[in-house]
Amino acid sequence: MPPDRRRVLVVVALAQLMVVLDATIVNIALPAAQADLGFGDADRQWVVTAYSLAFGSLLLVGGRINDRVGARTGFVTGLAGFAVASALGGWAPDFAVLVTARAAQGVFGALLAPAALAILSTTFRGTSDQGRAFGVYGAVAGGGGAVGLLLGGVLTGTLSWRWCLFVNVVIAAAVIAGALVTLPPAQARAGRTDWPGTALVVTGLFALVLGFGRSEVLGWTHPATLASLGTGVVLLVAFVFAETRAAAPLLPLPIVRSRTRGTSYLVMLLAAVGMFSMYLFLAYYLQRTLGFSPVLAGVAFLPMAVSVAVGSAASGAALVPRFGIRLPVTAGSALAAAGFVYLTGIGAETAYATSVLPGLLLAGLGLGAVFGSAMSSAADGVAPAQAGIASATVNTTQQIGGSIGIALLTGLSLAASGTGGEIAGYHAAFWGAAVALAAAAVVAGVLYPRPVREPRYQEEKS
Repeated sequence: MPPDRRRVLVVVALAQLMVVLDATIVNIALPAAQADLGFGDADRQWVVTAYSLAFGSLLLVGGRINDRVGARTGFVTGLAGFAVASALGGWAPDFAVLVTARAAQGVFGALLAPAALAILSTTFRGTSDQGRAFGVYGAVAGGGGAVGLLLGGVLTGTLSWRWCLFVNVVIAAAVIAGALVTLPPAQARAGRTDWPGTALVVTGLFALVLGFGRSEVLGWTHPATLASLGTGVVLLVAFVFAETRAAAPLLPLPIVRSRTRGTSYLVMLLAAVGMFSMYLFLAYYLQRTLGFSPVLAGVAFLPMAVSVAVGSAASGAALVPRFGIRLPVTAGSALAAAGFVYLTGIGAETAYATSVLPGLLLAGLGLGAVFGSAMSSAADGVAPAQAGIASATVNTTQQIGGSIGIALLTGLSLAASGTGGEIAGYHAAFWGAAVALAAAAVVAGVLYPRPVREPRYQEEKS
């Protein structure tokens, strides 16, 4: 890989790591933050929800802004804003400031994440290093949450919960310096703004994510949950209808209609259901049932991070170039499903090495193959002027998938634990995750087009 491309990959991977870390690193710090700031259990969820609401609802808008101002400008602006928001959260003297800072992190993360993927897509598209680059990116996207659990435990245990936010300032400063030196100047593009589409998709995604969040606390049949979910669905249907008639649509529908890209978006949604639920339920199992400390629980996830990296690298660098995208995504989804099925064998006194580790490794390898392959096609074939919105679409499906997974599997787990005990709840959650990954395998196997084999050079000359 040429040095200039390698530097771009390092900068983009570090930025993506920072965004992914924040999905899990604060979870470990929550008990300490709650004790320090004195907020109640009912308020605790908003420290996590404020980030996911802002991030999930604004990703498509962030992608379009990147297409307008240029990915480099969006990338650096997102980094700077994320760092300022993180510093505010680390300093937070009370609950209100902490939640405000988390929401601001989500806003700038929604600008940063699609910019990172767009830069990667345009830099490596059509090169011999494309598979390797997306393998690295997929490893970060799939395994960064495990690193966040470890880092959160270490920082909370050795320094303070506040450093789970301050650490972003250090990372962002280094990445900004690298971006200013490495990335080419941004190319701004004029264009009209799809204000009706923007309003519909932002409010629709906000209502949908809020509804899934409310279901965890209020239940699926509560009027507030049903109202949020219903409003979200209606507004998103209206958004799709509006985009078919907009002169300059926020999300040009041909981006989604592509068989390869559309399948990748659906696969990423299903894969996120399993991935995010693993971090949540297995972290609870390791600490509450097996008695692991936060730091030890983080260490226990490291083999998964390594296996994600291996699966992603192998898929991006070797399998996709040789077999196309369908085989590695289908096989990876099936392997991840097998890993979740293995985890349904955990018990109250089982050993980590025999009952948890094999499942982690299987799920990690499979998820790595899915992320490394599916993300490489997120902006494949789109014009550079639309790379940002295409990249934002795959990030949006991943975020929505995570929200759906946590909400659905939490409800499934609570129902099972109410009749069969805590372990039965974990079993139900992992069975649900396995079903989601099995569905991803079916979707990939059926919907991805067959790979077109290029004729060999000798055949072309004859």
